[in-house]
Amino acid sequence: MNKLVSENQIKPLLKNGLVIMIGGFLGCGTPEKIIDLIIESGIKDLTIIGNDTSYEDKGIGRLIVNRQVKKVITSHIGTNPVTGQLMNSGELEVELSPQGTLIERIRAGGYGLGGVLTPTGVGTLVEEGKKVLDIDEKEYLLEMPIRADMALVRGSIVDTFGNTIYKGTTRNFNPMIAMAADTVIVEAEELVKPGELDKESIITPGVLVDYIIN
Repeated sequence: MNKLVSENQIKPLLKNGLVIMIGGFLGCGTPEKIIDLIIESGIKDLTIIGNDTSYEDKGIGRLIVNRQVKKVITSHIGTNPVTGQLMNSGELEVELSPQGTLIERIRAGGYGLGGVLTPTGVGTLVEEGKKVLDIDEKEYLLEMPIRADMALVRGSIVDTFGNTIYKGTTRNFNPMIAMAADTVIVEAEELVKPGELDKESIITPGVLVDYIIN
């Protein structure tokens, strides 16, 4: 099955109000071509989930600057001053989650788990509004799973069925978000035919992938 599609075939999937997970760490491993499509589409009121809000001119940061995002769930915003400005002005809702907790919440969403127990954040602002459980005389926060309508993934080498290999640090959140969304779109840096990849090197299996652009 060939899942390769054109950019024009992706555009109808982009709608106002979507919850979108985007891979990348400060833009490394972020699918910039798909970001381009979102900007061109003009959709708005998006909820974006990702490790960070990157920089003003890269990845998630470009969507923030373009005022297409109403809420972001992320681990830090310090590298993109526009995020902080919009948060302080009330134009953008920012939910900060410790990095390890954030990826575990995404993993829980992808694996169908009911939540994550973590001591991280106990006794801090992170605890506000969350259940605190006492287990063996130690307190843990119950962090809820996260899923999205769409996951945008950047793959280093991808076959046309969607089997994906990531090189080095471009891997970051990408494999986990591919597990935790209803629709998964992979942007392939290099595209090959099925059977050309080393099976032992495949990280995201093609069965999780709905569409590929190159």
